[in-house]
Amino acid sequence: MIKNVQQILLSLIVSLMFLTACNNRPNEENTNSEESLTIHQNSKQESTADESNNEDSQDSTLDNEEADAMEDTRINLTFNNEEVIVSIDDNPTSKDFLSMLPLTLTFEDYAGTEKISYPSNKLSTEEAPSGIDPAVGDLAYYAPWGNLAIYYKDFGYSNGLIKLGEIKSGIEKLKNLNGDFTVIIEKIE
Repeated sequence: MIKNVQQILLSLIVSLMFLTACNNRPNEENTNSEESLTIHQNSKQESTADESNNEDSQDSTLDNEEADAMEDTRINLTFNNEEVIVSIDDNPTSKDFLSMLPLTLTFEDYAGTEKISYPSNKLSTEEAPSGIDPAVGDLAYYAPWGNLAIYYKDFGYSNGLIKLGEIKSGIEKLKNLNGDFTVIIEKIE
């Protein structure tokens, strides 16, 4: 009789162990599924972050290329068998001016300090400063009148004056011209 009771207890213990083992498997599978989902989500977030970084990097690269392109932008002023090279600044007004080239304009002297001309269209004043104090050799745009100005003498601060660029050499060629003269303005490629 004791032997039968031992066999029954032993079979009960084995059965309980089997059932307990079977009952833990779904939890292990769930745990594995949750870990897999977490890993997948982390991987997706990393991919999204990588894509975002790549887009930022590409945008940054385009901005740098555009800035580099503007940094080296120059124009040529041709008049009376002379040429003057102007280095163009990187600002929206300068870019608008460049979009109008090539131009042929008539310049005249103004106040014994600058040569001025009126392009047919007004330029953008987006992001422009309220004014500047031009230096000798500056090419500028005077927004209130809509004229270009090339300074061959020093001048004071003016509201509405926007610097477009700077003559690198040859300002004396313009300074010595009397009366009206025609200038061909072209972008140097």
